[in-house]
Amino acid sequence: MKRFNLEIVVGLFMLIGFASFAYLSVKLGDVSLFGSNNYHVEARFGSVAGLKLGAGVQIAGVNVGKVSSIALDPQSYDALVQLEIHREIELQEDTIASIRTAGIIGDRYISILPGGSPMLIEDGGEILETESAINLEELVSKYIFEKK
Repeated sequence: MKRFNLEIVVGLFMLIGFASFAYLSVKLGDVSLFGSNNYHVEARFGSVAGLKLGAGVQIAGVNVGKVSSIALDPQSYDALVQLEIHREIELQEDTIASIRTAGIIGDRYISILPGGSPMLIEDGGEILETESAINLEELVSKYIFEKK
């Protein structure tokens, strides 16, 4: 009888351990099992140098989404960036998206400046006004080598 109780306790401990591991895997892996609470918006940039998948999307310094994909448009050679925005955040048609750097040499993120238009961007829509990333090396190079 005592051995049977010990086996039940060990079995329950193992089940709790596996459940905890599964929960952490889902949370840390940012996987949604029951559908997403986000909508997708696309933005075109001339340059996305340093921007990575999973980079944050911020409004007024508050995280409201993330970068879900980065691709190249073969016709215009612009970078197409797909953003996942939380459903409770509504973006106006005249919203401006710009690529910023956290600190001097920090990670890149997308900063969104909301507009004032009554028209909203729907799921799958596009942000038309964008500002590309500033290439710091290019600016320093111009300053050093073009000064005579």
